[in-house]
Amino acid sequence: MRAVRAEKFSGMIEGGRSGNGMAQVLTDGTQPASGSTGKIANVVLWVLQIGAAGMFLMVGFLKLSGNAQLVGLFQAIGVGQWFRYLTGTLEVAGAILLLMPRTSGLGALMLAGIMICAVVTHVFIVGGSPLGAIILLVVTGVVAWGRRQRTMKLLTSLRQR
Repeated sequence: MRAVRAEKFSGMIEGGRSGNGMAQVLTDGTQPASGSTGKIANVVLWVLQIGAAGMFLMVGFLKLSGNAQLVGLFQAIGVGQWFRYLTGTLEVAGAILLLMPRTSGLGALMLAGIMICAVVTHVFIVGGSPLGAIILLVVTGVVAWGRRQRTMKLLTSLRQR
């Protein structure tokens, strides 16, 4: 196989051809490897999505159910309990979006924005360790980046309506 590529390459140089033909020779045989890498990345993204969705569903439902610890946390923030309901609803909605293939990137993007606000709130208002929020921010950021093509397709299809 390498001998064939070398002959093609030297034949192009001797024949004075360059450009697309040379690029084709250099990229022959690179396609199959990217397919398997894509499958592995897809599996990793799904594992991250399912784990993050589980965490956001759990915490979102705790916020919506009036968990005493979270009621106290949102009192310390000082915005009001309506903000706890809003945050819990957005987290549950984002978790559901994470679990649907077409909307997974959009859900991850939304949840990453919520986690940025959570990190800032922990650092500047509430105190305590923002480690959990940082981990979820990284996970949702990775999913949002990994699913960016799906998100762009979704937004394009919505614009065309």
